[in-house]
Amino acid sequence: MTRPMTIDFVSDVSCPWCVIGLGSLEAAIDKARDVIDPTITFHPFELNPAMGPDGQNIGEHIAEKYGSTPEQSASNRARIRDSAAALGFTMNTGPDSRIYNTFDAHRLLHWAKSQGAQHALKMRLFRLYFTEGGNPSDHEQLVAAAVDIGLDGDDARDVLVSDRYAGDVRAEEQFWQQQGITAVPAVIIDQKYLIMGGQPAEAFERALRKIAAES
Repeated sequence: MTRPMTIDFVSDVSCPWCVIGLGSLEAAIDKARDVIDPTITFHPFELNPAMGPDGQNIGEHIAEKYGSTPEQSASNRARIRDSAAALGFTMNTGPDSRIYNTFDAHRLLHWAKSQGAQHALKMRLFRLYFTEGGNPSDHEQLVAAAVDIGLDGDDARDVLVSDRYAGDVRAEEQFWQQQGITAVPAVIIDQKYLIMGGQPAEAFERALRKIAAES
């Protein structure tokens, strides 16, 4: 007999480890469906809320934010690329990639939840940024992503040109920060158990089964 399980996934669409964490989590869920019946909800987190409209070269950004050398950045990208590939996701970021503001992407994801398409849009935005080298702050690219997964383009554009859901997104971001979330991905099970980072699928599966057994 399976038991219901809520999974809150706090992440940013420009976070590569969030792609890996989600892929690993979903692989673990597939293996643990004999004991759990999970529902995943995505929540916003901005890695770079002060990022300007033109974005920034990712190498410059990583150097400024973390003090990483170009060689360290390249090594980390290779590790991320290989980890993502093992989960069937293609990462095409390189030293000339850019990092962008993602607030409007989170507003669109909030709207997509009401349309029953949050997961599909989340994955489409991951591909837009990491695989296609797109700009997740550009309204036309966001609208096209929404249309690609079957959402209404005019409705998506109406959300983006307004300030709809801005208060909701900011409130959610503040809530998770108040819960102590300062990095992503953060996975919260049943509003009680926290798992941080892009863990391997085996680690997620062990955690899911353990939590199910404890309950």
